[in-house]
Amino acid sequence: MPGMTQRRYRRILGVLRHRQPDLTILAEDVHKPHNLSAMLRTADAVGVDRVHATHPTGGLPTYSATSASAERWVELVVHPSLDAALAAVRAQGMRLYAAHFAPDAVDFREVDYTVPTCVLFGNERDGVSPAAAAAADARVVIPMLGMVPSLNVSVASALVMFEAQRQRRAAGAYDAPRLTAAERDARAVAWLFPRETARLRAAGLPLPSLTPEGELPAHALALLARLPGGTLGAAERQAADGDAVVAATGARERQPPS
Repeated sequence: MPGMTQRRYRRILGVLRHRQPDLTILAEDVHKPHNLSAMLRTADAVGVDRVHATHPTGGLPTYSATSASAERWVELVVHPSLDAALAAVRAQGMRLYAAHFAPDAVDFREVDYTVPTCVLFGNERDGVSPAAAAAADARVVIPMLGMVPSLNVSVASALVMFEAQRQRRAAGAYDAPRLTAAERDARAVAWLFPRETARLRAAGLPLPSLTPEGELPAHALALLARLPGGTLGAAERQAADGDAVVAATGARERQPPS
């Protein structure tokens, strides 16, 4: 177990070095579980740290098993309305591109994704809402040469986000960590020890830095032993690795499945 934890810790540190906190997706009322799961998987693959979503009918659909537990590695922030989601994105100084057919829409490869960017995708039936399209700084399209006028939303998001990755790689955005050392430490603890993280956060306690072997330090284990539930053993920690614990991602507005 210690060797396996250390190897996983090294991989997690490598992944966190490539996270892009100024690149995100906004999924507007995406209804189908497998589509949202696939979008999260794409986000993880290109280094997106947080995805935003709106779902005004209440809650989130159940994730598809095909997501490879991507929701564990990408924070999903669910907003009560489109206005709230747009305000959160704008507060981070992001440029908003809406994947939307419009007279002024441009090829998705012609816009700049190296600046702080949010790409907005609409739901499977209606696409991006008129309000969201109007709020965007630009509208982008994927050129289609066949009889079908559009792609599945998860496929469309993959194409656009990998173009964003291509541009950012060329600009050197992945060459150095974009998250601070403290942010990377906190995520590493949460990803490796989700249940312990949840207990520490519930108690209002800070997360510790891990040892070079990727283990919780002795003082943290002693502290956990004094909290309700005691210290988790190795078997419990291994079982907890499969849990999708809300507190483990630091999500503040995530809602329960509907």
